[in-house]
Amino acid sequence: MEKTSDPTSTPARTLTTRMDRSRAIKNRITSISMAVGGISVILSIVLIFFYLAYVVYPLFLSAEMEKTTSYPLPAATQGKTLHLAIEEQNRIAVRFTEQAKAIFFNVTTGDVVENIDITLPKKTNISSFTTSRLAKGFVAFGLSNGQAVFAQHTYKTRYLAEGKKIIPSLFYPLGKNPIEIDRTGKHALTHIGLMHDEEKATLVAYTDDNRLLLNQLVFDDELSDEDNGDTEEISFDSTQIEIPNIQHVSKLLIDTSQSLLYVAHNNGEVSLIDISDLNDIQVLERKHVVADGTEITKFTFLTGEISLLIGDSKGKLSQWFPVQKETGLTLSHIRDFDSKHSAITDIVTEQRRKGFAAIDDKGQLAFYHSTAHRTLLHEVISESRLNFLAVSPRADTFITEDEKQQVQFWHINNEHPEMSWSVLWDQVWYESYPEPSYTWQSSSASNDFEPKFSLMPLAFGTLKAAFYAMLFAMPLAIMGAIYTAYFMAPKMRTYVKPTIEIMEALPTVILGFLAGLWLAPLIESHLPGVFSMLIILPAGVLIFAFGWKNLPKEIRQRIPDGWQAALLIPVLLFTGWLSMALSLPIEQLFFNGDMKMWLGENLGLHYDQRNSLVVGIAMGVAVIPTIFSITEDAIFSVPKNLTFGSLALGATPWQTLIYVVILTASPGIFSAVMIGMGRAVGETMIVLMATGNTPVMDFSIFQGMRTLAANVAVEMPEAEVASTHYRILFLAALVLFIFTFMFNTVAEIVRQRLRKKYSSL
Repeated sequence: MEKTSDPTSTPARTLTTRMDRSRAIKNRITSISMAVGGISVILSIVLIFFYLAYVVYPLFLSAEMEKTTSYPLPAATQGKTLHLAIEEQNRIAVRFTEQAKAIFFNVTTGDVVENIDITLPKKTNISSFTTSRLAKGFVAFGLSNGQAVFAQHTYKTRYLAEGKKIIPSLFYPLGKNPIEIDRTGKHALTHIGLMHDEEKATLVAYTDDNRLLLNQLVFDDELSDEDNGDTEEISFDSTQIEIPNIQHVSKLLIDTSQSLLYVAHNNGEVSLIDISDLNDIQVLERKHVVADGTEITKFTFLTGEISLLIGDSKGKLSQWFPVQKETGLTLSHIRDFDSKHSAITDIVTEQRRKGFAAIDDKGQLAFYHSTAHRTLLHEVISESRLNFLAVSPRADTFITEDEKQQVQFWHINNEHPEMSWSVLWDQVWYESYPEPSYTWQSSSASNDFEPKFSLMPLAFGTLKAAFYAMLFAMPLAIMGAIYTAYFMAPKMRTYVKPTIEIMEALPTVILGFLAGLWLAPLIESHLPGVFSMLIILPAGVLIFAFGWKNLPKEIRQRIPDGWQAALLIPVLLFTGWLSMALSLPIEQLFFNGDMKMWLGENLGLHYDQRNSLVVGIAMGVAVIPTIFSITEDAIFSVPKNLTFGSLALGATPWQTLIYVVILTASPGIFSAVMIGMGRAVGETMIVLMATGNTPVMDFSIFQGMRTLAANVAVEMPEAEVASTHYRILFLAALVLFIFTFMFNTVAEIVRQRLRKKYSSL
């Protein structure tokens, strides 16, 4: 008799033990690998978050300043100060005095570098003073004989053996001969205002006999400054007029276009005068800009010469600018600043940003930013009254002069004053805008440009693009997945499912390219056909289904069960073609031959070629494979015993689908939708190429948008590293990161609750 092996013998047990050990080792390795992979993913996400936060963090730092030195007023015996200024490299400052001196001195030590006499006619003195184009250093002096002198302080850098040297000078763009304003030559100019460009200059002055005079100079050649190497005197034609009925003047300003004159009066009122046509000068309005019993102590332009900054004797600071309304141009109060000042003695604007600084008679200094509506810092820096302030062109240093004739030199760190919560998320009233708005416009060709960093249009555009994409993708993807997993024949499913899933590998740049260059023009030229397709295509399917149902049973049985959907392919193609073919007749019949114009005239809807409809379709095509694949897997994975049990109890296939299959698969379906939503929110290339990238807040399907992701992609290559613009783009990326994190978190919470709720089915 043959001997059989005992499975419990030692060799068998040894083999089994070895297999168990090998399996345990593999399981352990797999578990560790999965854990390491999961932790690595989480760690990567956390590191991305902290890197974004690290770049964004400096936006929220407060301004800081540090005193460098102080010294007596340079050349104090040369007269009282009229104006202080600092050159670009923070080495030389200039003090213009009432004794017609331009005293250039070392900012750090106070040593006089150059003392230049301002060329004045004999037996005259300076009776008024003003500045123009602060960044260029233009100044004007009103004289006691009714004339004016126009000058510019300039600085040239020379590289010598002992090192770099800055050479200051005083330049007269119109020549050293004074400009005549009062033809009588008998009355002093007590107040003067100046504005100019390359083609003309406008001077306005108030005389000691209470006349308001205007002199406009039209240059024969373009006006240049010494920096451009043009030192020749320029000829001009002069037009002189008197503006009547303007009394009690305390300050004069002319806007950058030389079309508006602002006159501050002694009683706290400001007159707005249209001087664009010298033959028809009109006083547009006169209004109080300070409280009753309060005087205007400082009246100046914000950078760009559009907004007025007004300081009064009670320490209040406010911003005003003209706004075009139905009744005409009116001077509008824009905002007040949180001021702890007493009487304002000087306001100096930054030359490259919409920031400014103010000082008062209690020795207090504060820095503000107009657009951000933000007080950056406020400190007491002197025990006595501060009379004059100068901020460097780079806004990183400043000097002050107090009533004890002491000069203080300070450094200030104020990198990102444009940043505030209101700038990012609230409506802001920007210069020349008729009302507050949400606006993103980060750059311009002008240095006087007011940056607009509202993230609201971008967040709105992100959600709008995702909404229209999901509106297109969700019904098609979910319904298609349900049919594929539950009704379709297994053989047909093996073709359909991989075909749709492989669409996910299609680069989004290709979809964006096709959407922008092919789909957008096609929809524009067949707009009625696109909308008629929403009616004709479902109607065609229903008609075909009704006809199919009424065919003889013998014919219907020739098509295997689960393959009926293939018969709809020619129906869909035909109805789609029919809709597009009927586009022109429908447009001629119902929309007077132009549906786009009809939408604008009758519904007030403006049509852009690259709009939300195009983006919704293109992004929907990109999102459909994701939603379809996850939903189909979730439905197909529903245990068959649940389905068979429901059918065995008498439920129809549709009842089983609705009350058993979909409920059981609902966690997976919801996950599919949220993952698709996250994909749509973060999509870049399709939005970038298929829409006009206009950051507007309009939910119309015929308007475009700009999303957070597209904005980062467009503007990041042009942003200066470490600038406010650069960091706000990172902030936009952080907001997008938080969006997707929130979507995924909500999705997981809901999914877990759905799984717990329907796990007992």
